[in-house]
Order: sequence, then C-alpha cells, then structure tokens
Amino acid sequence: MGEAQNAQGFRILAINPGSTSTKVAVFDDEKQVVERNLAHSAEELSEYQTITDQYPLRKRVILEFLEEHRIEPQSINAVVGRGGLLHPIAGGTYEVNEQMVKDLHVGILGEHASNLGGIIASEIAGEIGVPAYIVDPVVVDELDDVARVAGIPEISRSSIFHALNQKAMARRAAAARGGNYDELNFIVVHLGGGTTVGAHRRGRVVDVNDGLNGEGPFTPERSGGLPALKVLKLAFSGEHDHNWLKKRIKGNGGLVAHLGTNDAREVQRRIDSGDRDAALVFEAMAYQVAKQIGAMAAVLEGRVDAIILTGGVAHNEQFCRWVEQRVGFIAPVEVYPGEDEMRALTEGALRVLRGEERAKQYRGGQ
Repeated sequence: MGEAQNAQGFRILAINPGSTSTKVAVFDDEKQVVERNLAHSAEELSEYQTITDQYPLRKRVILEFLEEHRIEPQSINAVVGRGGLLHPIAGGTYEVNEQMVKDLHVGILGEHASNLGGIIASEIAGEIGVPAYIVDPVVVDELDDVARVAGIPEISRSSIFHALNQKAMARRAAAARGGNYDELNFIVVHLGGGTTVGAHRRGRVVDVNDGLNGEGPFTPERSGGLPALKVLKLAFSGEHDHNWLKKRIKGNGGLVAHLGTNDAREVQRRIDSGDRDAALVFEAMAYQVAKQIGAMAAVLEGRVDAIILTGGVAHNEQFCRWVEQRVGFIAPVEVYPGEDEMRALTEGALRVLRGEERAKQYRGGQ
C-alpha cells in the first residue's frame, strides 16, 4: 500500500524525537513540504515516568501537526523515525518490526528520546497501512575485527557515532562524483557537540572513534582522549567525585572547560577581538581533529577519495582551513556544514521505496 506513488511522488513523514521536542517534516520525494520542531513543556513531560511512556503524547501532537497543515495521513507513503538504542546493527534502512518495537520499549541499551522514533513511526504507519522505517541509528556497528581490540582485554572498542549524518554526507559526496557510496572511500568528520571521525571503506564504517565515551579529539563540550594514568590520578585524588569527572569528560570538557562556552561562534568572536587563549584552544581542537583524520587515513591505507567535514562547527571557515592545512595532502577536503537529519531520514526511506535498496530486518541480539 505504501509503495504506490501519489501525484507528487513518494510522500514521507519523518519523525526525530529529542529530549524536549519532536521534530517533524513531510517530504514529497526530496522536496520538503513542511517542517516544525514541536516543543513539549516540562509540565507535560513530568506526567510520564519513562521516555517511552511519552509516545501517546508525541504521536498526538504529530497528528495535530498534520491536520493543521491539511496533510491527509492517507497521502503518506511511508513513515520514517530516528533510530534508537538498539542492539548493534549494520548501516542502512530498517523496517520497523515487532522485535524492534519491543527492544525500543524495553530500552535494551538505555533510555533515550530517539527510542521513540521507531515506536511512533510504527504506530502511525500501522494505522494508515504503510511501511515504517528507521535509518542509520547511532548503534550502527561495521567495525573491522582488528579495530575492536583495545590494549587490555577487559575493554573493547565500540562503534557509537553520528551514523545518520556521516553516511548521508558520504552518499552526497559520492553522488557529486557520479559514483556510488559502496564503491568509494571517505573519511567523514562530524563536528558537533561531540566529534566523530569515521573511515568509510566502500559503504562500511570500518573504524570510528567512540564519540560518546571519550575517544578521539576534544570537542566543544567533551574532553576527547586523555592520558589514562593522569585521569586515574585525578579520579583518586579525593578532590572530585565520580559525577564531576564524568561531566568533565562529557558535557563540561573541551571548549567549555577551557573557555566556558560550547558555542564556536562565540569562540570566533573572541578570536576576532584578539583573544589569544581562545585562538590557541580552537586551533588545538582543529589540530586534534586533523590527527584523527590521519589515523583514519592509515586505516584506509592511504586510499581516500575525499575528506568530508560536516556538523555545526563546519560552518566555521577558519576551523575548516586549519584542518585542511594539515590533511589536504591526503585527499581533497570538502565541507558540508550542518546536519540535515530529516532529509537524511527521508532519503533512506526513498532508497527503499524506489527499489534502490532492500529494507533490512532487525533481529535483536541474535
């Protein structure tokens, strides 16, 4: 039912739940019809014990949004939601099935607002008789076995990164070359509150820093990799508790720790006004990004078609120049600033509806 085109082509409803809002968009093929960030008050959300309990509220406001914009639910060909914390899976577009909904409700890898994406997509799609999908969730894991091995057996390296935006930008760069994502090699750098640098080898991210748990460059609000013994010394100094150190690594690290802000625009204003400390720290962040790119170039054995800079910080031309000065010898550096998650979700659904890809099936922890 969802695979018959309407007069405009394929109409897609995209849903991206955040902690205090739900971003919703409707696309006719690649053309955005309407988009809005639907805010949820603290009072509204306080009525629910868990995040997944919120899905009736969030579903209702989405349907009200469609009604307000006179979009008939029956005109929609597919619903796509942001993927949540599922068992690790390969990248791609997945049909939302019973096992996935169960795991999202249970929160098998933790509670997160993105868990609601697949749940709500499934609910709405089921009512109008169309398919529901998720695309490239953060748990995408395509690491080579050799990339998983850490220096002690009690810890293994894991894949947690900006999979949706990284893969969308790599596909965009491949299309600009007249090629296919699964035929080319890219290093993709997502520069946001967290930074992840992925080695994309013919459509698979075979290595990437764990941007959630402290690997890689420091970022606007994360410490990045630190000398392990010095971290231990700080942890056992008696001066700080576990929560302080955890926030120093994620949330209060990076630019926040050094400069008191996570806003690259504010840092640039300080640099422009002559603040040498701001200039040094900001360049040091670019320096660490460049080093991580160099590491991923080694993973790809130097065969790199392009280095792609994306995410919010990629809007800063000075930062991108600093990175390019150090890594431009490896491959051309291309900048795709920002992140268009709603379009990336829609493109994933369209690839399946058009028969360019087959929807993958989620099988949980099997």
